[in-house]
Amino acid sequence: MFRIKDIIWTIVLLLLIMTGGCAGVSEEAKYSVVLKEGDLELRRYDPQIVAETIVEGEFNEVGNEAFRRLFGYISGKNRKKEPIPMTAPVSQEREGEKISMTAPVNQEQKGDQWSITFLMPSHFTMQTLPEPVDERVHLREVPERFMAAITYSGIWSRKRYELHKAVLLDWIKAKQLEQVGEPVYARYNPPFTLWFMRRNEVLIPVKEY
Repeated sequence: MFRIKDIIWTIVLLLLIMTGGCAGVSEEAKYSVVLKEGDLELRRYDPQIVAETIVEGEFNEVGNEAFRRLFGYISGKNRKKEPIPMTAPVSQEREGEKISMTAPVNQEQKGDQWSITFLMPSHFTMQTLPEPVDERVHLREVPERFMAAITYSGIWSRKRYELHKAVLLDWIKAKQLEQVGEPVYARYNPPFTLWFMRRNEVLIPVKEY
């Protein structure tokens, strides 16, 4: 059953889409495919910059709080260091620099907490990105890395995440790859996207192929 806060955020996101507020969701993380077998891939990711926040809670619940913090940052709740061309207005607020939305939104477990990240547009650097106002949001550079990935559609749930993660882990073992980091859950679509049109991925860092 949907909770009230989920319904509220769905309505907010629908309004943003209808008014062009999320029209900038076009750039995705850049990578090259090294190996592909059906829905399974080995990828080499380019270096990235992400806005990150750490949230405590259950797998299916942490997204709402993290989204509010990160969406607030890209919507203008930041300290503008110098003029940066506006790429896509994602909010009607004018509190600071607005940053176009990208994909995916990543979720990674760190002990009893979850790291949720928004990918920053590639034309920004650590020097040109505005500083977050919310102390719970920080910017982080992610170096080039190899990731084993599995892509699937359908609803977001812990059960489906664990199912596809198990398939990916079996593939990593079969290919004699070495896992070097925690699994990452990647979502590419707003929550109101029809379930069969959603793109989800599980990504696991592995040693260079």
